[in-house]
Amino acid sequence: MAALQREIQQHQWRWQPETVYLGGGTPSLIEERSLSALLERVPGRPWLEATIEAAPGTLSRERVLAWRDAGINRVSLGVQSFVQREIARTGRKHTATIVVREVDLLRECGIENINIDLIAGLSGQDPSSWRESLDWVERLSPPHVSVYMLEIDADSRLGSEVLLNGRRYGAPETPPDDVTAELYEIAAARLAAMDIRRYEISNFARTGWESRHNLKYWRLEPYVGFGADAHSFDGERRRQNAETVSAYLDGNWTATGFQMANPDEERFFIGLRLSEGIRPKPEDWQRHDASIRRFLSEGLLERRGDRLRLTDRGVLLSNEVLQEFLAA
Repeated sequence: MAALQREIQQHQWRWQPETVYLGGGTPSLIEERSLSALLERVPGRPWLEATIEAAPGTLSRERVLAWRDAGINRVSLGVQSFVQREIARTGRKHTATIVVREVDLLRECGIENINIDLIAGLSGQDPSSWRESLDWVERLSPPHVSVYMLEIDADSRLGSEVLLNGRRYGAPETPPDDVTAELYEIAAARLAAMDIRRYEISNFARTGWESRHNLKYWRLEPYVGFGADAHSFDGERRRQNAETVSAYLDGNWTATGFQMANPDEERFFIGLRLSEGIRPKPEDWQRHDASIRRFLSEGLLERRGDRLRLTDRGVLLSNEVLQEFLAA
């Protein structure tokens, strides 16, 4: 915390931040006075949006009121699932009842801007259990929901078990990719029926409740990150802090220095994640002509006036589409 406060204190602000996002790990476990001291060093309060990520089961009235007093006005709950057997396999300790109680608590304390994180593709998950989680979402009626499709990562315990045909961590019951895609489509349709519509590949919101902070990333606006492995972007260059906590504590904040961004690549690779799509420049249409034509003919992209966006099918195959423009 001391190193983090020092980095923020020494930062030379060239613009006043409109949004703040406390993420990574479980920032909701930060002691209340430390959190307040941290946020006091960030200019711009009251911010348009200030989010803290929280693990269900860690909230208390005292803690939530302290967040509110420190300027937090949005909470993202890492629920992942409302089905007990699925929750247990993620290592989380909450229950659906705990989530309901904590959502009620947030609203009682004046925080209405709530996001529910769900993961499609958890071990043992199927359309029936997935609909059970979506039933809970409908009861809670949050203004924002994130739906992430589980990705098998060889560096994770579950990922290595799946790749090696192991049996630990519920690996044999991990749904195949086509089932995970089906779960995602079920969620998109169900959330739309609740008037919670997709505005980015993994994010859904009622009109006006989209994450202002995350939209800045996808629209390539400047942001500054603090802490181990934090990333920053000044509009032209990107910077990454030291990846490890030990290196960060040594004061080696800017481990990679600045690297020039490639706006032509990033406009497609990042901007196409948004449901609104992008407005390519004339030179973009020419440079990516072959790729655009192919994806249009395959039904992965669609053109609306001067804008280009992913189709519903394109969203499911977004990695393939976006990688094409990154490599072009």
